[in-house]
Amino acid sequence: MLVGVAVTLTSAQAASRIKDIADFEGIRENQLIGYGLVVGLSGTGDSLNNTPFTQQSLQAMLERLGVNTRNIALNTNTVAAVMVTANLPPFATQGTRIDVNVSALGDAESLQGGTLLVTPLVGADGEVYAIAQGSVAIGGFSAQADAASVVRGVPTAGRIANGGLVERELDFQLASLTTLRLALRNPDLTTARRVALSINELIGLPTAEPLDPATVRLDLPQQYDGNIVDLLTDIEQLIVEPDLAARIVIDENSGIIVMGQDVKVSMVAVAQGNLTVTIAESPQVSQPLPFSDNGQTVVVPRSEVGVDEEGTKLAIVPETITLKQLVDGLNALGIGPRDMISILQAIKAAGALQAEIEVL
Repeated sequence: MLVGVAVTLTSAQAASRIKDIADFEGIRENQLIGYGLVVGLSGTGDSLNNTPFTQQSLQAMLERLGVNTRNIALNTNTVAAVMVTANLPPFATQGTRIDVNVSALGDAESLQGGTLLVTPLVGADGEVYAIAQGSVAIGGFSAQADAASVVRGVPTAGRIANGGLVERELDFQLASLTTLRLALRNPDLTTARRVALSINELIGLPTAEPLDPATVRLDLPQQYDGNIVDLLTDIEQLIVEPDLAARIVIDENSGIIVMGQDVKVSMVAVAQGNLTVTIAESPQVSQPLPFSDNGQTVVVPRSEVGVDEEGTKLAIVPETITLKQLVDGLNALGIGPRDMISILQAIKAAGALQAEIEVL
């Protein structure tokens, strides 16, 4: 089923807070990753013969606990090797609990009922920032019998709520900064300038300056000296109207079309028609007469070929001022989203569409 979607925005609806369109330098999450073992599985873990890294990890863990398993053939399917990921929140202090995600690395069938053993989580610099451990909760299940099986969701991936414990804090002193940068989530020169003007109007001094389409630099004014939190709190509540480039986003797989409010088209004539060829096969069986000596049963082919050429539709899409007029003009052709995608691309090739087309 194809779905066509067009979104219109008015100026009042497009206005947003700065905190919703920009990020402050240093106030962000950091990604963590680790490798660990999940134990206690009910026969759904890794096959140690097929996943040697699980066997090596199991032996190394047992040796750290004082159990020597070298030169011993381990044959257990209650253990699974997993990758553990998490996001370290900004300014997280020691002892803070965070959620962790667990995903099977080997050929385990399910992590249901398993428990993650102590797993160090490292950052991009190789340092350990958190430790993860706990019971894995999965959102799927699998069951099978001799002749049938059923799988719902992804039983080889799960989550441990509050399963991570922060051990190391990031060394970032926000209060000591004298200059701060704002990073726009959708880079645009006009939006960056509007953000800077809005901040300068709030403070009353030219303290904010757009450096590029994605960055606005802010110098800490004297009245906020030593209290940058108050400054950022006031700035993030300012209302700014973002300015975006005229763009049409097309998803050819699902037939979804999304148009921005600034899309414009010059007057253009569009013709659209379809040719449908139908072939139907209805073979018949021919049998000889009763008591016939030389007759034999044969299959006689019967084919029907039909051609249905729909009348070509020619319509004028007028030069538009608003997105609604453009959509109404295209809908007047009475076509579906799939043909509309081709028409938009053809109008763009003709130079009559003043917008960028992005195909997903």
